[in-house]
Amino acid sequence: MPNRRYEVVRYGDQYLMRTSNAKRIMLLEELLRSIALQGYSFTTVTPRTHERFLLGFDGLAKNARDVFGWNLPFNAAVLPPLIFTLMTEADLLFNGGDCFRSKIRISSLGEDLFLHSYFPTNDADAVFFGPDTYRFARFVQHSLRLFQSRSGFAHRSIPVRVLDVGCGSGAGGIAAIRALPTHQLYELNLNDLNSTALDYARVCANVAGIPINALPGDFFNIRGLEFDLIVSNPPYLSDPAGRLYRDGGSHLGLALSLRIAKHALGLLAPGGHFLLYTGMAITSDDNNPLLSELLPSLASNKFQWSYEEIDPDIFGEELEQPYYKKANRIAAVGLTVTRIK
Repeated sequence: MPNRRYEVVRYGDQYLMRTSNAKRIMLLEELLRSIALQGYSFTTVTPRTHERFLLGFDGLAKNARDVFGWNLPFNAAVLPPLIFTLMTEADLLFNGGDCFRSKIRISSLGEDLFLHSYFPTNDADAVFFGPDTYRFARFVQHSLRLFQSRSGFAHRSIPVRVLDVGCGSGAGGIAAIRALPTHQLYELNLNDLNSTALDYARVCANVAGIPINALPGDFFNIRGLEFDLIVSNPPYLSDPAGRLYRDGGSHLGLALSLRIAKHALGLLAPGGHFLLYTGMAITSDDNNPLLSELLPSLASNKFQWSYEEIDPDIFGEELEQPYYKKANRIAAVGLTVTRIK
Protein backbone atom coordinates (compact mmCIF):
# COMPACT_ATOMS: atom_id res chain seq x y z
CA MET A 1 0.00 0.00 0.00
CA PRO A 2 1.23 3.54 -0.70
CA ASN A 3 2.51 5.46 2.28
CA ARG A 4 -0.02 8.22 3.06
CA ARG A 5 0.00 11.09 5.50
CA TYR A 6 -2.61 13.75 6.14
CA GLU A 7 -2.07 17.50 6.35
CA VAL A 8 -4.33 20.44 7.08
CA VAL A 9 -3.98 22.81 4.13
CA ARG A 10 -5.23 26.39 3.85
CA TYR A 11 -6.88 27.24 0.53
CA GLY A 12 -7.82 30.91 0.81
CA ASP A 13 -9.94 31.20 3.96
CA GLN A 14 -10.71 27.47 4.12
CA TYR A 15 -8.85 24.70 5.92
CA LEU A 16 -9.09 21.31 4.24
CA MET A 17 -7.74 17.83 4.90
CA ARG A 18 -5.53 16.67 2.03
CA THR A 19 -3.88 13.34 1.36
CA SER A 20 -0.24 13.50 0.30
CA ASN A 21 0.64 10.31 -1.54
CA ALA A 22 4.28 9.27 -1.38
CA LYS A 23 3.76 6.99 -4.38
CA ARG A 24 2.59 9.92 -6.49
CA ILE A 25 5.70 11.88 -5.50
CA MET A 26 7.88 8.98 -6.66
CA LEU A 27 5.98 8.88 -9.95
CA LEU A 28 6.52 12.62 -10.40
CA GLU A 29 10.24 12.19 -9.79
CA GLU A 30 10.50 9.43 -12.35
CA LEU A 31 8.50 11.51 -14.81
CA LEU A 32 10.70 14.58 -14.36
CA ARG A 33 13.88 12.53 -14.71
CA SER A 34 12.54 10.88 -17.88
CA ILE A 35 11.68 14.26 -19.39
CA ALA A 36 15.10 15.63 -18.46
CA LEU A 37 16.72 12.72 -20.31
CA GLN A 38 14.83 13.82 -23.42
CA GLY A 39 16.80 17.10 -23.35
CA TYR A 40 13.68 19.09 -22.52
CA SER A 41 13.82 22.85 -21.90
CA PHE A 42 11.17 25.55 -21.89
CA THR A 43 11.22 29.22 -20.94
CA THR A 44 7.89 30.24 -19.46
CA VAL A 45 6.32 33.52 -20.59
CA THR A 46 3.78 35.82 -18.96
CA PRO A 47 0.14 34.72 -18.79
CA ARG A 48 -0.77 37.48 -21.26
CA THR A 49 1.78 36.22 -23.80
CA HIS A 50 0.65 32.64 -23.22
CA GLU A 51 -2.94 33.64 -23.97
CA ARG A 52 -1.81 35.33 -27.19
CA PHE A 53 0.07 32.18 -28.23
CA LEU A 54 -3.01 30.01 -27.66
CA LEU A 55 -5.19 32.35 -29.72
CA GLY A 56 -2.85 31.87 -32.68
CA PHE A 57 -2.51 28.09 -32.35
CA ASP A 58 -5.01 25.69 -33.88
CA GLY A 59 -4.30 22.00 -33.44
CA LEU A 60 -2.66 19.46 -31.17
CA ALA A 61 0.75 19.34 -29.52
CA LYS A 62 3.59 18.12 -31.71
CA ASN A 63 6.23 17.53 -29.01
CA ALA A 64 6.93 17.58 -25.28
CA ARG A 65 7.42 21.37 -25.24
CA ASP A 66 3.89 21.78 -26.54
CA VAL A 67 2.56 19.36 -23.93
CA PHE A 68 4.43 20.53 -20.82
CA GLY A 69 5.35 24.08 -21.79
CA TRP A 70 2.46 25.50 -23.80
CA ASN A 71 0.04 23.04 -22.17
CA LEU A 72 -1.64 22.13 -25.47
CA PRO A 73 -3.99 19.16 -25.93
CA PHE A 74 -2.23 16.10 -27.32
CA ASN A 75 -2.61 12.58 -28.60
CA ALA A 76 -0.96 9.86 -26.51
CA ALA A 77 1.39 8.94 -29.37
CA VAL A 78 3.20 12.30 -29.15
CA LEU A 79 4.90 11.22 -25.90
CA PRO A 80 7.16 8.23 -25.22
CA PRO A 81 5.09 5.36 -23.78
CA LEU A 82 6.89 5.46 -20.41
CA ILE A 83 6.13 9.16 -19.90
CA PHE A 84 2.47 8.72 -20.83
CA THR A 85 2.18 5.74 -18.47
CA LEU A 86 3.73 7.71 -15.60
CA MET A 87 1.30 10.57 -16.21
CA THR A 88 -1.62 8.15 -16.17
CA GLU A 89 -0.53 6.49 -12.93
CA ALA A 90 0.11 9.85 -11.24
CA ASP A 91 -3.31 11.22 -12.30
CA LEU A 92 -1.77 14.02 -14.35
CA LEU A 93 -4.10 13.86 -17.35
CA PHE A 94 -7.29 15.62 -18.30
CA ASN A 95 -9.06 13.20 -20.61
CA GLY A 96 -10.88 14.89 -23.46
CA GLY A 97 -11.90 11.71 -25.19
CA ASP A 98 -9.88 11.93 -28.40
CA CYS A 99 -7.02 13.77 -26.75
CA PHE A 100 -5.47 14.63 -23.39
CA ARG A 101 -4.13 17.66 -21.56
CA SER A 102 -1.46 17.73 -18.86
CA LYS A 103 -2.33 18.83 -15.32
CA ILE A 104 1.25 20.04 -14.85
CA ARG A 105 3.69 22.21 -16.73
CA ILE A 106 7.48 22.00 -16.69
CA SER A 107 9.87 24.93 -17.01
CA SER A 108 13.64 25.14 -17.11
CA LEU A 109 15.84 27.44 -15.05
CA GLY A 110 19.53 26.97 -15.75
CA GLU A 111 20.23 23.25 -15.59
CA ASP A 112 17.15 22.42 -13.52
CA LEU A 113 13.54 21.63 -14.35
CA PHE A 114 10.55 22.75 -12.28
CA LEU A 115 7.01 21.47 -11.98
CA HIS A 116 4.12 23.92 -11.79
CA SER A 117 0.40 24.08 -12.46
CA TYR A 118 -1.44 23.88 -15.75
CA PHE A 119 -2.54 27.02 -17.59
CA PRO A 120 -4.41 29.12 -16.57
CA THR A 121 -3.49 29.01 -12.88
CA ASN A 122 -6.97 29.50 -11.44
CA ASP A 123 -7.02 26.75 -8.81
CA ALA A 124 -6.82 27.71 -5.14
CA ASP A 125 -3.68 25.58 -4.69
CA ALA A 126 -2.05 26.48 -8.03
CA VAL A 127 1.76 26.51 -8.16
CA PHE A 128 3.05 29.39 -10.26
CA PHE A 129 6.21 29.72 -12.34
CA GLY A 130 6.89 32.55 -14.77
CA PRO A 131 9.11 35.51 -15.68
CA ASP A 132 8.90 36.68 -12.06
CA THR A 133 10.59 33.41 -11.07
CA TYR A 134 13.50 34.13 -13.40
CA ARG A 135 13.90 37.65 -11.99
CA PHE A 136 13.80 36.26 -8.43
CA ALA A 137 16.44 33.61 -9.19
CA ARG A 138 18.74 36.18 -10.82
CA PHE A 139 18.35 38.49 -7.83
CA VAL A 140 19.24 35.67 -5.42
CA GLN A 141 22.25 34.47 -7.38
CA HIS A 142 23.59 37.98 -8.07
CA SER A 143 23.28 38.85 -4.37
CA LEU A 144 25.11 35.69 -3.32
CA ARG A 145 27.97 36.42 -5.71
CA LEU A 146 28.30 39.87 -4.14
CA PHE A 147 28.30 38.42 -0.62
CA GLN A 148 31.02 35.95 -1.53
CA SER A 149 33.22 38.58 -3.18
CA ARG A 150 32.89 40.97 -0.26
CA SER A 151 33.02 38.76 2.80
CA GLY A 152 33.68 35.19 1.83
CA PHE A 153 30.13 34.23 2.77
CA ALA A 154 29.52 30.49 2.45
CA HIS A 155 33.20 29.50 2.63
CA ARG A 156 32.53 27.73 5.91
CA SER A 157 33.29 24.37 7.44
CA ILE A 158 29.73 24.07 8.73
CA PRO A 159 26.55 23.96 6.63
CA VAL A 160 24.94 27.16 5.42
CA ARG A 161 21.36 27.09 6.69
CA VAL A 162 19.09 28.28 3.85
CA LEU A 163 15.33 28.92 4.08
CA ASP A 164 13.06 29.58 1.09
CA VAL A 165 9.84 31.16 2.42
CA GLY A 166 6.74 30.44 0.34
CA CYS A 167 8.89 28.29 -1.91
CA GLY A 168 6.33 27.43 -4.60
CA SER A 169 8.17 25.25 -7.12
CA GLY A 170 11.38 25.53 -5.05
CA ALA A 171 13.14 27.62 -7.69
CA GLY A 172 14.47 30.27 -5.29
CA GLY A 173 15.97 27.83 -2.81
CA ILE A 174 17.49 25.66 -5.53
CA ALA A 175 18.89 28.74 -7.31
CA ALA A 176 20.52 29.77 -4.02
CA ILE A 177 22.17 26.37 -3.59
CA ARG A 178 23.42 26.47 -7.19
CA ALA A 179 25.14 29.79 -6.40
CA LEU A 180 27.09 28.44 -3.41
CA PRO A 181 30.70 27.30 -3.84
CA THR A 182 30.87 23.75 -5.16
CA HIS A 183 32.09 22.09 -1.98
CA GLN A 184 30.11 24.22 0.47
CA LEU A 185 27.94 22.23 2.88
CA TYR A 186 24.35 23.43 3.12
CA GLU A 187 20.96 22.70 4.62
CA LEU A 188 18.06 23.74 2.40
CA ASN A 189 14.72 24.30 4.13
CA LEU A 190 11.59 24.81 2.02
CA ASN A 191 8.47 26.36 3.50
CA ASP A 192 5.00 26.78 2.01
CA LEU A 193 1.37 26.80 3.14
CA ASN A 194 0.44 25.02 -0.07
CA SER A 195 1.17 21.31 0.26
CA THR A 196 0.93 20.87 -3.52
CA ALA A 197 3.77 23.37 -3.87
CA LEU A 198 5.85 21.53 -1.28
CA ASP A 199 5.28 18.24 -3.10
CA TYR A 200 6.40 19.78 -6.40
CA ALA A 201 9.39 21.49 -4.77
CA ARG A 202 10.45 18.24 -3.09
CA VAL A 203 10.31 16.45 -6.45
CA CYS A 204 12.31 19.16 -8.24
CA ALA A 205 14.96 19.23 -5.51
CA ASN A 206 15.31 15.44 -5.46
CA VAL A 207 15.73 15.32 -9.23
CA ALA A 208 18.29 18.13 -8.96
CA GLY A 209 20.21 16.07 -6.39
CA ILE A 210 19.61 18.63 -3.62
CA PRO A 211 18.41 17.25 -0.25
CA ILE A 212 15.79 19.37 1.47
CA ASN A 213 14.03 19.73 4.78
CA ALA A 214 10.34 20.55 4.29
CA LEU A 215 8.78 23.02 6.73
CA PRO A 216 5.06 22.90 5.91
CA GLY A 217 2.55 25.41 7.16
CA ASP A 218 2.57 29.03 8.25
CA PHE A 219 5.98 30.71 8.10
CA PHE A 220 5.03 32.86 11.08
CA ASN A 221 4.89 29.74 13.25
CA ILE A 222 8.61 29.13 12.67
CA ARG A 223 10.32 30.29 15.85
CA GLY A 224 13.44 29.43 17.80
CA LEU A 225 15.47 28.67 14.65
CA GLU A 226 18.25 30.62 12.96
CA PHE A 227 19.19 30.73 9.29
CA ASP A 228 22.24 32.04 7.46
CA LEU A 229 20.26 32.84 4.31
CA ILE A 230 16.53 33.49 3.98
CA VAL A 231 15.05 34.12 0.53
CA SER A 232 11.47 34.90 -0.34
CA ASN A 233 9.34 35.85 -3.32
CA PRO A 234 5.91 36.28 -1.67
CA PRO A 235 2.60 36.83 -3.45
CA TYR A 236 2.24 40.58 -3.93
CA LEU A 237 -0.86 41.26 -6.00
CA SER A 238 -4.39 42.13 -4.94
CA ASP A 239 -6.41 39.05 -5.82
CA PRO A 240 -10.14 38.92 -4.97
CA ALA A 241 -10.03 35.16 -5.52
CA GLY A 242 -7.50 34.83 -2.69
CA ARG A 243 -5.23 32.37 -4.52
CA LEU A 244 -2.26 31.48 -2.31
CA TYR A 245 0.41 32.04 -4.98
CA ARG A 246 -0.98 35.45 -5.93
CA ASP A 247 -2.74 37.31 -3.12
CA GLY A 248 -0.50 39.55 -1.02
CA GLY A 249 -3.27 40.98 1.13
CA SER A 250 -3.92 44.62 1.95
CA HIS A 251 -1.84 47.66 0.93
CA LEU A 252 -2.38 46.72 -2.73
CA GLY A 253 -0.80 43.32 -2.13
CA LEU A 254 2.19 44.44 -0.06
CA ALA A 255 1.00 43.36 3.41
CA LEU A 256 2.31 39.79 3.24
CA SER A 257 5.78 40.91 2.09
CA LEU A 258 5.98 43.30 5.04
CA ARG A 259 5.00 40.60 7.52
CA ILE A 260 7.50 38.14 6.06
CA ALA A 261 10.30 40.71 6.17
CA LYS A 262 9.68 41.59 9.81
CA HIS A 263 9.52 37.95 10.91
CA ALA A 264 12.53 36.93 8.81
CA LEU A 265 14.73 39.55 10.49
CA GLY A 266 14.16 37.77 13.79
CA LEU A 267 15.31 34.44 12.33
CA LEU A 268 18.64 35.65 10.91
CA ALA A 269 21.79 34.26 12.46
CA PRO A 270 24.65 36.73 13.08
CA GLY A 271 26.17 37.48 9.69
CA GLY A 272 23.08 36.07 7.97
CA HIS A 273 21.34 37.54 4.93
CA PHE A 274 17.69 38.08 4.03
CA LEU A 275 16.76 38.51 0.36
CA LEU A 276 13.24 39.73 -0.39
CA TYR A 277 12.06 39.93 -3.99
CA THR A 278 8.58 41.37 -4.25
CA GLY A 279 6.30 43.67 -6.21
CA MET A 280 5.03 47.04 -5.08
CA ALA A 281 2.30 49.28 -6.43
CA ILE A 282 3.66 52.80 -6.94
CA THR A 283 0.97 55.43 -6.40
CA SER A 284 0.79 59.03 -7.58
CA ASP A 285 2.66 60.36 -4.53
CA ASP A 286 5.60 58.10 -5.51
CA ASN A 287 5.93 57.02 -1.88
CA ASN A 288 7.83 53.80 -1.10
CA PRO A 289 5.51 51.89 1.24
CA LEU A 290 7.94 48.98 1.66
CA LEU A 291 10.78 51.08 3.02
CA SER A 292 8.47 53.41 4.93
CA GLU A 293 7.13 50.47 6.90
CA LEU A 294 10.44 48.63 7.39
CA LEU A 295 12.81 51.52 8.13
CA PRO A 296 12.11 51.50 11.90
CA SER A 297 13.30 47.87 12.02
CA LEU A 298 16.22 48.36 9.65
CA ALA A 299 17.49 51.55 11.28
CA SER A 300 18.94 49.72 14.29
CA ASN A 301 22.66 48.97 14.47
CA LYS A 302 21.89 45.27 14.05
CA PHE A 303 21.39 45.43 10.27
CA GLN A 304 22.93 46.65 7.05
CA TRP A 305 20.60 46.83 4.07
CA SER A 306 20.25 47.85 0.45
CA TYR A 307 17.29 48.29 -1.86
CA GLU A 308 16.90 48.26 -5.63
CA GLU A 309 14.14 48.59 -8.19
CA ILE A 310 14.71 45.56 -10.40
CA ASP A 311 12.02 46.18 -13.01
CA PRO A 312 9.99 49.41 -13.01
CA ASP A 313 6.90 48.08 -14.77
CA ILE A 314 5.50 44.55 -14.36
CA PHE A 315 1.97 43.08 -14.49
CA GLY A 316 0.74 46.23 -16.22
CA GLU A 317 -2.56 44.54 -17.03
CA GLU A 318 -3.39 44.52 -13.32
CA LEU A 319 -3.62 48.31 -13.35
CA GLU A 320 -6.86 47.97 -15.31
CA GLN A 321 -8.54 46.55 -12.19
CA PRO A 322 -10.55 49.06 -10.13
CA TYR A 323 -8.66 48.34 -6.90
CA TYR A 324 -5.43 49.56 -8.58
CA LYS A 325 -6.95 52.87 -9.72
CA LYS A 326 -4.56 54.89 -7.51
CA ALA A 327 -1.46 53.05 -8.77
CA ASN A 328 0.67 54.31 -11.66
CA ARG A 329 2.69 51.10 -12.01
CA ILE A 330 3.78 47.93 -10.25
CA ALA A 331 7.53 47.60 -9.76
CA ALA A 332 9.62 44.52 -8.98
CA VAL A 333 11.94 45.39 -6.10
CA GLY A 334 14.68 43.69 -4.13
CA LEU A 335 15.59 44.22 -0.49
CA THR A 336 18.84 42.81 0.91
CA VAL A 337 19.40 42.78 4.68
CA THR A 338 22.45 41.52 6.57
CA ARG A 339 22.52 40.99 10.30
CA ILE A 340 25.77 42.38 11.66
CA LYS A 341 27.84 39.85 13.57
